[in-house]
Amino acid sequence: MPAVTVRNIPEETHRAIKQRAKMHGVSAEAEIRQILEEAVRPAERVKLGTWLYERSRAFGGVELDIRRDPTPTDAPDFE
Repeated sequence: MPAVTVRNIPEETHRAIKQRAKMHGVSAEAEIRQILEEAVRPAERVKLGTWLYERSRAFGGVELDIRRDPTPTDAPDFE
């Protein structure tokens, strides 16, 4: 697993991380991992499909009648 070293963190920030870790009952390192995870991959993140669906609802939505073509296809010939 990759490792990251962060230098020159202000003393107040370091103390705050240690205090927050203590409140959560984890190490400062575990707390930093959690903070980074939440910052770059938030739980409330909206994915593209959900975003498009929500936007289309404002215009009455879109109903697609998509049917798969059952016709068999030939295998590709690479010669």
